[in-house]
Parts: sequence; C-alpha cells; structure tokens
Amino acid sequence: MTQYAIVTDLDRCVGCLSCATACKTVNNVEPGSFWCKTLRIGPNPMYEGAQCPDVELYFLTVQCQHCYNPACVKVCPTGASKKEADGTVQIDKEKCIGCQFCVMACPYGVRYLNEKERVVEKCTLCEQQTSQGELPQCVLLCGGRARFFGDIEQGIDNMVGSSNPGGHNAPTVAATHAKGGTYEPVHNARATLKEVCKPYSDAQVYHLPDVGNKPAFRYILRKYKWQG
Repeated sequence: MTQYAIVTDLDRCVGCLSCATACKTVNNVEPGSFWCKTLRIGPNPMYEGAQCPDVELYFLTVQCQHCYNPACVKVCPTGASKKEADGTVQIDKEKCIGCQFCVMACPYGVRYLNEKERVVEKCTLCEQQTSQGELPQCVLLCGGRARFFGDIEQGIDNMVGSSNPGGHNAPTVAATHAKGGTYEPVHNARATLKEVCKPYSDAQVYHLPDVGNKPAFRYILRKYKWQG
C-alpha cells in the first residue's frame, strides 16, 4: 500500500511562509484562499505562571492531510472526492457540484468553495509534479529544509526533501563568475529526513487530531509541548 504524505520537522520550521507562497503560485490559488497555511502556536508559558521570555512558540503548517480514511470522500454524493492508489485524496472537478458536504465534513477546515468555478478546491500534493517524480512545491522551496515528502509507509526517515531549496545553497553569481564558471542553481538535489534532521523518538512524532479519519501527515517536535 502506498500513502504519499508530508512530514514536517517543526523544530526546523522558521515560519517564513515559503510553503504557502510557493503553493499559491504554482497552483494558481485565488487571493484570500490557501491550500497550505502556516499557523503560529503560542507564545505559551513554559511552566505555570511563566512570563516572557520563558515562553515557547512554534509554527504549524496545516493543509489537506490526505487521510487514510477521509470523511470528505464518504460524504461526497457524486464521487468527485476520491482516494487514489498513491494514497492522496483528489477532487474531480468535472463531477463536483459545489454542494460543500466535503467542506463541512473535513475536520481541519482545509477545503473551500471556489466561487468562480463553483467547485471545491484543496491541496493536491502537487499531483502535477509528484506524478512526474518531482517534489511538491511546498517541499521543494522550504527555506528551513523542514518538509519531507514520500511514501510514509516506507518509514519517516526515508521521506525526501530538497537539499538545495530554491537553489539557495548554490554558489553565488559573483563567486562563480570570479572562477570563470557558469551559475546553475540545482533545484532537484535531494536529501532524506534522516540525513538532514536531528534524532527524534517515536514520542516526538505527532499528527493532527484523529476523529476516525486517520490523517497521514506527521509532525516532529522535540523542544516544545505539542499543542496541535
């Protein structure tokens, strides 16, 4: 069984919103709507009665969790929402009648009605890219190298992220020209979660609240108390 998903190391996430921006750009998400949101969790007191600076804060990225048992698929009257062989949940816009039953059924509030097209939209895990062996845009351009994509059934350590997000780790233009070379940012260089992230325990791996839908996405948080 294949279950594509994203794992986010929240200790590495800096809340730069690159994932949300990249998602909106590549998927042409209309203004005011988001397929990927970055929430600020905190600041919360580190202990009872604590005040600044004894507070903790982290950023939590929320999008369609491509659940194992998606409630949105169960309530769709036309079969527009469906669970694919790769584990992702997709929407067939030709079948969608805009009833929004799926919007109401989603426990995470990550679906919405496109008022212009009168169809429901959400994160597709960049199906147009992953079907070609590429990474989702939010993973590819994660500035903190905090996001990793792959078949979660093969283990979190094997999830893959960009080792060179946006080409930012490539030599500078000036330095390359000084050596008489050509500046060619590498956008497809990859690294596994195990290669990039610090060690973690099973107790430090979390998921959003499960109400029977079994969310596939995972979050790693070591330093702070999980508030998801």
